[in-house]
Amino acid sequence: GFISAKYGLPYAEPFTFLTLRFLLALTVLIPFLFLSKIEWPKSTSLYFHVIFAGLLIQSTYLTGVFYGIFLGVSTGVMALIVGLQPLVTGALVAPALGEKIRSSQWFGLALGFIGLGFVVVEKVDFIHQSMFGLLFAIGALAGITIGTLYQKRYCFQVDVRVAVFIQNTSSFFVFGMLAVVFETLKVHWTWNFFFALTWSGIGLSIFGIAIYFFLVKRGAAAKVTSLIYLSPPTTAFMGWLMFNETFTLLALTGLIIAVAGVAIVNK
Repeated sequence: GFISAKYGLPYAEPFTFLTLRFLLALTVLIPFLFLSKIEWPKSTSLYFHVIFAGLLIQSTYLTGVFYGIFLGVSTGVMALIVGLQPLVTGALVAPALGEKIRSSQWFGLALGFIGLGFVVVEKVDFIHQSMFGLLFAIGALAGITIGTLYQKRYCFQVDVRVAVFIQNTSSFFVFGMLAVVFETLKVHWTWNFFFALTWSGIGLSIFGIAIYFFLVKRGAAAKVTSLIYLSPPTTAFMGWLMFNETFTLLALTGLIIAVAGVAIVNK
């Protein structure tokens, strides 16, 4: 996701990019759903729960990340703030879902966050950050944390394919309205933008989010969210491969520590 954003955002404003991303996802999903035998939610309340969870997990999270960076928050600071999700989720799963976190899992969660810190420490600068942008980052953290817990508690009966379709549809309308109101809607169609849009719309908004929902549905929330610790190290490694960005020994150490932490949580 971070890689595709780096490819795509120079050619379109954030809300415009996200609107096209969800439009592409729906273009693929609609014929697939008509050809598949799926069970749609039987009550209006279930539709509400799925839409609300999607607005938190996708709309709120993506708005916070994209516009936080757009307003000047560094990727390191953004990764560090959003990377608090597994710890915050671990603190909330007991009262929200009745799940218990063992002491060894708390150790794994803490270790994962330390590994994340090693990866992004050279990119962290809280002094020159936009306060408004930091609020967007905190909003992204709140959105994906609360949305994940809400999805786990209220949407477990819903077919994952249906949830992905409904949430992509609601996000398309939300970002479409925001793009019309706040942006110019200009797009520079290049091969880089086409690659970024295709990967975001199909790879992330369909397959990535479907896998995430499947894992949340089948497993403990803290275990699933611990995997997010692997995102910044993987992104740093991919940035080194694709953009010739620096991947230091400290970042490599952080990657190893984060993997160890995630392994302990999921053991």
